[in-house]
Amino acid sequence: MKDVVVLGGSSGEHLAVRIAELLGSELGEIEVKQFPDGETYIRILADVSGKRVVYVNSLQRGPNSLIVETLYTLDALKDLGAREVYAVIPYMAYARQDERFNPGEAVSIFSLAKLFRALSIDGIYTVDMHLHRITDPTKLFGAKFHNLTGVRELGKYVKSNYSLDNAVVIGPDEEAEQWAKIMAEELGGLEYSVLEKKRISAEEVVIEARGIGVSGKNVVLVDDIISTGGTVVESVKALRKLGAREIIVACVHPLLVGRAYPRLLRLGLKDLIGTDTVLSPISKVSVAPAIVEALRKTLA
Repeated sequence: MKDVVVLGGSSGEHLAVRIAELLGSELGEIEVKQFPDGETYIRILADVSGKRVVYVNSLQRGPNSLIVETLYTLDALKDLGAREVYAVIPYMAYARQDERFNPGEAVSIFSLAKLFRALSIDGIYTVDMHLHRITDPTKLFGAKFHNLTGVRELGKYVKSNYSLDNAVVIGPDEEAEQWAKIMAEELGGLEYSVLEKKRISAEEVVIEARGIGVSGKNVVLVDDIISTGGTVVESVKALRKLGAREIIVACVHPLLVGRAYPRLLRLGLKDLIGTDTVLSPISKVSVAPAIVEALRKTLA
């Protein structure tokens, strides 16, 4: 795709390199720096006039400055004469602030979506955006919004590195059932379920895998985000109480806030796997193939 230029922002260049390689496209460069007063300076060094441009930036650690950088860059690309502009946002920040929980709160993801829509770009691609109360993100971002999944790439990694004999797939809660289902399909149709709390009495609550047994089984525990690691820690403890053997933990967005990483290392897992939507010590799997597959359908 010789008329396509791929550009990476401050938190997207690692993926931009891989995407450009897979697309067979030009890899351009952007200069991003801070003025002494904290304002953001952006200069697009590639010639984008008349070109189709794919801009990659992940709104991960330090999302506020990355949002400003991303919006300024996308607007500049249109102003510099790019024929088409596509934003690849591997991790979409603020997606968990999708409701006014207390009076007077900003519903941040709604505000962010309005800013993206105001740019009138030709498409937005993200990966496993948190969709708890948002059932249809195109109603926020517009019809050209694509929510891809990185779980299949995680599944390919697990399948190629581990035996799946006597294995099941588990999500840590009901919301994670969507990712457990995709992982189970990718692993050849394994059984899957989610953990749920059952109240035995006013003082006693137990956690069980809904509908299937895990005693003596190997488990692939999958979720979209690991932030503080608390959910994973409690899930692994519960699975071991239920008799699970070896446990692999896989997530799409390894934010690993604070001491999450050492907490997870202490669990003695068979493996701990994340993708590169967020660069981390566990980012062993790239989502670039999933992104390129979707882009090809648009850019063909």
